[in-house]
Amino acid sequence: MRFASLYFRLKINVRRSYEAAAPNRHHRAQFPTGSSCFPPFPVSRRQVAKIRPSAPSLPGDAGLIFLWKMAASSPDRALDGEETEPGAEAEPDSDPWAGLGPIVKREPVVKLQSPVSGLEPLSWSEDHRLSASNTNSISLMEIVCDIHGYCQDLVIHRTSIPVPETPCVLKVGPDPVVSKLKETFAGSKDPTVSQPFMLDRMLNPTAGSLPPLRGFKYTSWSPLGCDTNGRCLLASLTLDNRLTIHGNLNRLHWTPLVDLTEVYGEMLAEKGYQLPGAEPPLGELEDFPEFQRRHRMQCPVRMEWSSVCTTQQVQTNNECKDVGTVLLAALLENGDLVVWQFQLPFQGRGSVVSCNTIQSGVSAPSVLAWWEYEHGGRKMSGLIVGSSVGPVKILPVNLKAVKGYFTLRQPVVLWQETDQIPVHNIKCISLYHPYQKCNCSLVVAARGSYLFWCLLLISKAGLNVHNSHVTGLHSTPITSMTASRYGGSIFTCSADGSVKKLTPIFTDVAVMFKQEQIRLPEGVAGRRTHGIAVSPNGAYLALVTTEGLTNGQHPVSRSYQVQFVTLKTPDDAAAELLESSVQNLFKQTDLLDLVRWKVLRDKRIPPMLQEELDDKVHASGSTYLWRFKLFLFRVLYQSLQKAPAEARWRPSHEVSKVFIADDEGEPDGEGPGGSEGPGAAGLEDGGGGASEEQMSEIIAWIEAVESHLTREHMKRVLGEVYLHTWITENTSIPTRGVCDFLMSDPTYEDRAARVLIGHIFKKMNKQTFPEYCSLCKEVLPFTDRRQAVCCNGHMWLRCVLSYQACQTLTYRRCLLQDSIARHPVPNDPDWIKRILQGPCTFCDSPLF
Repeated sequence: MRFASLYFRLKINVRRSYEAAAPNRHHRAQFPTGSSCFPPFPVSRRQVAKIRPSAPSLPGDAGLIFLWKMAASSPDRALDGEETEPGAEAEPDSDPWAGLGPIVKREPVVKLQSPVSGLEPLSWSEDHRLSASNTNSISLMEIVCDIHGYCQDLVIHRTSIPVPETPCVLKVGPDPVVSKLKETFAGSKDPTVSQPFMLDRMLNPTAGSLPPLRGFKYTSWSPLGCDTNGRCLLASLTLDNRLTIHGNLNRLHWTPLVDLTEVYGEMLAEKGYQLPGAEPPLGELEDFPEFQRRHRMQCPVRMEWSSVCTTQQVQTNNECKDVGTVLLAALLENGDLVVWQFQLPFQGRGSVVSCNTIQSGVSAPSVLAWWEYEHGGRKMSGLIVGSSVGPVKILPVNLKAVKGYFTLRQPVVLWQETDQIPVHNIKCISLYHPYQKCNCSLVVAARGSYLFWCLLLISKAGLNVHNSHVTGLHSTPITSMTASRYGGSIFTCSADGSVKKLTPIFTDVAVMFKQEQIRLPEGVAGRRTHGIAVSPNGAYLALVTTEGLTNGQHPVSRSYQVQFVTLKTPDDAAAELLESSVQNLFKQTDLLDLVRWKVLRDKRIPPMLQEELDDKVHASGSTYLWRFKLFLFRVLYQSLQKAPAEARWRPSHEVSKVFIADDEGEPDGEGPGGSEGPGAAGLEDGGGGASEEQMSEIIAWIEAVESHLTREHMKRVLGEVYLHTWITENTSIPTRGVCDFLMSDPTYEDRAARVLIGHIFKKMNKQTFPEYCSLCKEVLPFTDRRQAVCCNGHMWLRCVLSYQACQTLTYRRCLLQDSIARHPVPNDPDWIKRILQGPCTFCDSPLF
């Protein structure tokens, strides 16, 4: 009877699993007719392989083994009320990559509030922020590798930049005159004047029966290190031709820094709308052709950022100083190229160094990209311009006072046929040619349903150009194209949801492409795709999609979503992190998130990763590897935490009273009404966490790694103090306190640090320069690297970069809320400002 009851419960559980899996049928397992199992139900091939008995058995036994596996592998059920063992490893069936390859869907799905707009609505920055252009705003999603949570989903911080309330009106002359001319053109009896004027939204953005254009046409991210926080700037172009640069100066807050359309309009007005070497005026402003020309010469089509370059700036003492600059190229509707040069960090209109206009000679321009090539230690650069009628060419960009900057002598035509196939998107990829043993440049352009490619190679004979087309990619035109920054992989998609991956393979003469169909997971496949973007290190692919056809019918209403799929496995990501030449965790957040997901899911660090990481740390002692180790320990600690039964934000419905008890009468937290607060209430007692000994051991690991990283950074700070202080000087860095803190640790046996501290003691000449509390003027002892507490109990947090006590109301916090740092002040010397510009010493994240 007991066996029959057990079998009956198992059968009910399996039938529930069958009902839950009914909508997702893939493969059908066939069982012998003599089996006691009920009719077959859908299972995956992986499950069939796992449950197949290793030795011949009776048919009934095969069915029983299958039932047992299905019931025991369910995460929500336990046999006979038994809980899962806390330290048990995850079942192999829970691995989403088993049998699927690297393509796995990640949660959550981000829903957009309005339809997407623009030709390339998605763009992924180098600091792991994704922008999605739509009709009401730019939706911004920042991927954060959270170390304080145990949720396995992607952690995304969302912000937005709204569309400006007032429409952009291009300035072509005095406002009263322009208003009168618009009324004249609109009421003209000549249809060749009135109709083009009424139908052109650039000439007439506000009048007419149609509403003004709202939405964004294109967005472009700058390289890292361009804003005041060392992160990326965002250039946006609205549908009504407003080109603006935005900066994330404060956490989760975007600020428009400069309106380049307005600035360029003012520059043209000062020059009388006449540029040297450009198209001459077509008459007076009252002439309709001249009215059109003035609009077309300041209407942007696309814009792209260059990489950061260095210029020479002469100081007041006639010394030359290297200053970082970045270029922003804007392609205008008349074919002109406007190249803006900005001084870094970019702070607004005052950071504009120069503005140059280049005539491209391309009719009907549609797309723009930077061509950057490195040969023989020299960096060359140019601008690739594509046309909506077919041609593609590279234009030289001549800049003065740019250190190590070179360009082409004359334009290079990559494709000259006017075949009426528009150029939709252009990407330039720098690769190494294995046969020629030198660097080369691969230019790819989406033209209709074809992919145009051009291989540029500099040899002794000059610039070699090889070009061709890749056909048969998609049955419909390519809607979006993206390329990985490392590895050279190219991804294309069409509106029917088909995504292709192309990998360049070099030959003796040119290059060929290996084509792969990306098999999108369920929930992503079959949807209409508007745009794709790949993460900086190629770990994720983002897709903006909407509903496709259902039974051959279009949906009544569409909802737009941004979905994420993986392109690599966690093992591949871990291998890249170990062998990375970047040596910065923040710049590899996408790879780091895959490793985080695996540790949270398996509740353990992969043994092979831990062994190899320990070997590399012991061999090199790199602080980057120590930070990677700290990250793994922190994620492991979170994975072993007990999950709360209720959401932490939800208020408790229980009425608790506060009692005042004697200190000796009751222990802390055990008095009446003194139970755990709402934030910690509702923890499950069974099976979800680890033992106290395990948690204490992991905490000890974390403390040991943090102490090592702190000592290494302290040694670096003391080295800067020794190099930049010639006499006894009271700097803002508590030098004596840092030295005493290092010397007080008996386990710290770094001979180089002790020698450095001895030299600093000699230079300080027995002076201590202690810190004082700003409230009571008492001495702040340096006994803790995290905080300083005076004798009166006033506590101040310490800066993680300079170790000074932050005694102000404002300070900066790490992106992962790992540590804090003080703001630089004007009287700080340059070497202290450089220290305060550094990232967090524990996670490499910027500080806001």
